[in-house]
Amino acid sequence: MSEIKFVFIETERLILRKFREADAETFFKYRTDPRVARYQGDIWANYRFEQALEFVRGQMNAEPGIPDSWFQIAVESKSEACLIGDLAIHTLQHETDQAEIGFTLDPAYRNKGFGTEAVKHLLGYIFHVLKLRRVIAITDVRNEDSIRLLERIGMRREGHFIKSVWNKGEYVDEYLYALLSEECV
Repeated sequence: MSEIKFVFIETERLILRKFREADAETFFKYRTDPRVARYQGDIWANYRFEQALEFVRGQMNAEPGIPDSWFQIAVESKSEACLIGDLAIHTLQHETDQAEIGFTLDPAYRNKGFGTEAVKHLLGYIFHVLKLRRVIAITDVRNEDSIRLLERIGMRREGHFIKSVWNKGEYVDEYLYALLSEECV
């Protein structure tokens, strides 16, 4: 278990912070938006507000670095003082010097550089504070926005998994991206 407690990360336009109970409604709205849920697991098809509230409450006291656990970070716009998305760190169970990342933005805040800004700072935190060696990200091959973001921040495509996951009634392909700590600038 990690000894590091997450407080917040401040960027030029964002505050990356722990979730608050007041975030549940906004989180629920953008996570269940069909444009957002399209490339995410089947859970989002019938997700209920009560589940979002329970999730947010569970993340309020969570910490990063626990093997085989996901730690979610709220992404807040400084100028609007509102939740615009979330980031995830999945500390891998058998490779505790590695993590998988995930990111989700409210569609109203896409294509404005917020995703790139948030994920770059997340990587800095993972490599410089948590001191992990390698970060991976997995995305549906049809998710062009995520692919562009991963490549823009310097992650390298290392794999193409054919029909590797069942999602919304079909097997879909995924790309695996990775970045080593020494490659993070």
